[in-house]
Amino acid sequence: MKKIKTSRLVIFTMTMLSIIFIGCNDNNDSSSMDGTSKVMVRLSDAPGDYKEVNLEVKDVLIKSSSSTDDQGWVSIGKNPGVYNLLDLTGGVTVLIADDMVASGYLGQIRLLLGENNTVVLNDGTTHTLKTPSAQPEQSGLKLQVNQTLLADKTYEFLLDFDVEHSIVVQAGASGIYNLHPVIRVSTNETSGSIKGTISPVLVGYQIVASVEVGTTTVSAYANEEGVFQLDGLPVGIYMVTLTPDIASGVAVKTIPGVVVVNGTVTDIGNIAL
Repeated sequence: MKKIKTSRLVIFTMTMLSIIFIGCNDNNDSSSMDGTSKVMVRLSDAPGDYKEVNLEVKDVLIKSSSSTDDQGWVSIGKNPGVYNLLDLTGGVTVLIADDMVASGYLGQIRLLLGENNTVVLNDGTTHTLKTPSAQPEQSGLKLQVNQTLLADKTYEFLLDFDVEHSIVVQAGASGIYNLHPVIRVSTNETSGSIKGTISPVLVGYQIVASVEVGTTTVSAYANEEGVFQLDGLPVGIYMVTLTPDIASGVAVKTIPGVVVVNGTVTDIGNIAL
């Protein structure tokens, strides 16, 4: 049987940042917006076929409007540093912002990146990740949120990088690798998660877990321990599909009737393929 490919790089020509935000709160009761709210921002990843994808996070900022100018941004960043996105799988996240802010309308979250962004390919070679023309290391990745923050409540936003499909792009045969992030933004106020464990682990082969959310497929690989977690799912009942690497010879498996509740991780336990 054929093992996981060791030198594959998915090539894309995407030129725009794609953002999907799941859910928003439309409560217009002004009395509920007096005071402060707690905002937390975590970083997560749907992994790709690389050894490492390292991203330097310098700061996280928020803005109370949806305008595209550079006015009105407030820093709430915490724990700046370089993070290997491929470590953030199986439900593992890193807290990059945690602060009390004025309650009311939250228009955007901005992720300010540094220049120390690299990708390590499966052959062990390291390449600098060039930023797209928008120069996110200066202006930041601006993510539309459009959420009303109510007083005395905590809002935890998850920024889920989709490495497999969009982070790393090779520009033709130039050997230059570009950073073109596609990010799903969700909050536990309006979404939940599904978690499971492949047991026994299918050693040497990748397994993709996925669910359909309208016209969007939310997916994640199981990690080395066989654990997967699908985050940012609206309330509902889902069919989870587990797709092993075709080279493994193991059939696709589906688990129907998985219920998702806001702010809750639904653990479907051990699953044998």
